[in-house]
Amino acid sequence: MIPILVIVAALVALMWMYNILIARKNDVAKTFSYIDVLLKKRYDLIPNLVDTVKEYMGFERGLLTDVTELRSKAMTEGIGENERLKMESTLSRKLGNIMVAAENYPDLKANQGFIQLQSTWSELEEHIAESRRVYNASVTSYNNAVEMFPTNIIATLMDYKTKVMPDAAIEERLNVKAGELFKD
Repeated sequence: MIPILVIVAALVALMWMYNILIARKNDVAKTFSYIDVLLKKRYDLIPNLVDTVKEYMGFERGLLTDVTELRSKAMTEGIGENERLKMESTLSRKLGNIMVAAENYPDLKANQGFIQLQSTWSELEEHIAESRRVYNASVTSYNNAVEMFPTNIIATLMDYKTKVMPDAAIEERLNVKAGELFKD
């Protein structure tokens, strides 16, 4: 009788650990899909932003070209999560540079279309930042389950690996200096 109870308890524990890992993996996928939806909205906004500012921002054409190219690369199918998050970080920085550069163009700042785009973009960036916080929390929970005993044993058997959280690039951690915006 006791060996049967031990076996049943072990099976219940294995099922519990398995289900925890699956739930955490699915939570990471779900939170990444929230970010993905927001990023697609941002991708749709980028051509409007570029078209609106390009007539005003003549000497920043390289920055506008970079943003357009990054948008195209990020929209490519089959890009891994980690590579996509790195591209998104770079794209966010460059989009921020456009907004900072717009301060030098009074006519652009007064353009009603640009004002509306700037407001929409700002709101969207706030949603993306919040979704990244939720994603990071999900990844932390998942990584803990993958690395901590005893669930790490099941994770190894299932070939689950830890996931990388998006980092802010060193340039993004520093204060923006107007003279260095367009060195890229």
